[in-house]
Amino acid sequence: MIAIAAHSRDAVRSAPDRTTNSPLSSQGYGGRVNGSNAPADSAPTWRPDVPGALLSLLGTDERAVAFFAGVADLDATDPDSHELEEGVRLASGARLEQFARAGSGDAFCFVGEGGEERPVVYVGLDGEAGLLALGLPELVQLCLVAPWWRDAPGRTPEELQVVADEYREDLPDFARRRDRAARALGIDLDELPSEATVLARLVERSRGPVAAACLVVGYEGDPLDPLFNTACP
Repeated sequence: MIAIAAHSRDAVRSAPDRTTNSPLSSQGYGGRVNGSNAPADSAPTWRPDVPGALLSLLGTDERAVAFFAGVADLDATDPDSHELEEGVRLASGARLEQFARAGSGDAFCFVGEGGEERPVVYVGLDGEAGLLALGLPELVQLCLVAPWWRDAPGRTPEELQVVADEYREDLPDFARRRDRAARALGIDLDELPSEATVLARLVERSRGPVAAACLVVGYEGDPLDPLFNTACP
């Protein structure tokens, strides 16, 4: 079992008009994200060939912001406020660039030099950090399919169903916001991976060689606690 660091969903629950009617998929669950409710006139605006376009939309397109900041707890609307705690850095000395934050103040960061294809690390204010995705598009997939990812790894199928039920109760407008955000980014919901796939990939990333190269240390040079407990079988 892989255990994930505890993370409050208070910031997500406090935002108005949010949801999920898609059951969680992990061991025993394999649902796909489909059944779009988005209006036909919501033309996609993301162009993958334009550098930085995806991150820009996450912070400026109202459809994307309504979902990613309001539901997935990934807020890219105020880049000037993104500043890591003093001394937090990569052990390798590579660049650690914050590009978004959670309601709790936790940070989403790019690793190294380059664009949106760079690995994404999550740095928590409680002193934990870990690799989430190999590139912003992969992180966007994770958020669209399983915005409750913080609560997923390490849970049984029954526990995952409870998490899904809580999101259905707390976020009754999930499907509409997700669909509108996906269309804003030019993403076909029918082509997204299943919940089981993105959650398994999340755990795999935490154990791989890229994760080892993305070790985050604090002010005194000590490694932050792992976001996922990879010591568990």
